[in-house]
Amino acid sequence: MRHVGIIMDGNGRWAAERGLPRTEGHREGAKALRRAVEAAIDRRIEGLTVYAFSADNWKRPRAEVATLMSLFRQYLLKEVEECRREGIT
Repeated sequence: MRHVGIIMDGNGRWAAERGLPRTEGHREGAKALRRAVEAAIDRRIEGLTVYAFSADNWKRPRAEVATLMSLFRQYLLKEVEECRREGIT
């Protein structure tokens, strides 16, 4: 397979169904993304596109948007070196 696209959706609902804050769902979504990237590497998928934030997400409460942006930043900073080692650009 050459290319896979992932739309990250439903993390807030996942958390709400479990009585957790929406932000906890977003954290779990980041963990799921990590597993998806590892699976793509294992399967030698050439391209992986991840849609993690839509224009509609800007309508969410400021605190939730700030948490999402913080998660993006943390994830990228944490994973960038490993991505380079794996040849992910």
